[in-house]
Amino acid sequence: MIIVAVCTAALIIVLSVFNGLSNLISSLYSSFDPQIKVEYVKGKSFDLTDSLFTEIEATEGIGILTEVIEDYVYIRYRKSEMVATIKGVSDNFLEQGRFDKHNIVSGELKLKEGDVSYAIVGQGIQYALSMSPENDLHPLQVHYIKDIKSGSLDVSKLYSKKNILPGSVFAIEKSYDENYIFVPLDFVKDLLNYDKRRTSLEIKVKNGYEVDNVRDELRNILGNDFRVQNNQEQHADIYKLLKLEKLFGFIAFAFILAVGSINIFFSLTMLAIDKKQDISILYSLGATDNLIKKIFLGEGIIISLSGAIVGLMLGGTICWLQQNFGLVSMGMETSVLENYPVQMELTDFLFTAVSLIIITFIIAYRPAVMATRYNSAQYL
Repeated sequence: MIIVAVCTAALIIVLSVFNGLSNLISSLYSSFDPQIKVEYVKGKSFDLTDSLFTEIEATEGIGILTEVIEDYVYIRYRKSEMVATIKGVSDNFLEQGRFDKHNIVSGELKLKEGDVSYAIVGQGIQYALSMSPENDLHPLQVHYIKDIKSGSLDVSKLYSKKNILPGSVFAIEKSYDENYIFVPLDFVKDLLNYDKRRTSLEIKVKNGYEVDNVRDELRNILGNDFRVQNNQEQHADIYKLLKLEKLFGFIAFAFILAVGSINIFFSLTMLAIDKKQDISILYSLGATDNLIKKIFLGEGIIISLSGAIVGLMLGGTICWLQQNFGLVSMGMETSVLENYPVQMELTDFLFTAVSLIIITFIIAYRPAVMATRYNSAQYL
């Protein structure tokens, strides 16, 4: 029972950790990426006509529709320089609520103040450039390489340049913090000379509407020329990987649970040998093979269920303690969370219990059949 309980608790803990990691990644992406993203399938950018914009905005369930221009740029700050991804967003971007006070580690969250434009810079870029949002004397220089004909001797025509003040610094996740800069849409539109072209549209759904329903409606309206994805579909590969890891983790620990349950096989086998006289007496009193099998199968089920109940309670208690008190830390100062994330799900408990019952039945069946051999008077 102890072995079964320990294996069961370990399986619950591992599955809960996978759930916690999945929820953590989902929360990180939902902070940075939109609920629905619309991109052009046949190219990098598309012309956002007034009629197209109106048609999308009029779709039922659309709350906030943000225009986006995103591309790589070369940036300089004082004597430091690097390549980054600039993301120009329309004025309603902050209304989507994807940045909050917990994400802003320095400065004031803003894209515009009067006629002055400000950049929201990733913390990794701030470290790389030794940038200070409180310093208004040194603007961030943004350069964009133009697509011009070869043979031009005028260096000034090779790139466009604009300056912008750093207004705040965000921290979400390392891959974002080290690459992204958010700026007003007009700034990027002038820098890249995009006019009415956009690279994507980002949508926040109204309260009370299902994201997937709004996504499906947009797919019907826009057709095959546009890719419309919810948050999980934008990172489908990562979510598939997490599900596969959880599946293989469950299979691996199920095998460990099966190995631990082999003790039930040996226990029932020794019990059948030890109780052969009692089995013969039962036969002499009129017992059938089915009754003897049920007795030994019931014995195996009692052992496994007792261990399973204790293991489920033990695993659930450890996960609860981790959630509330952080028994095990991540062990890294730069980690997003201080402690390992865990998230208990009822389905994990059910699948573990069902798996244990099936394993126990398979293991206990052989000793139960063996016990029916002692039906002769020679064992009395």
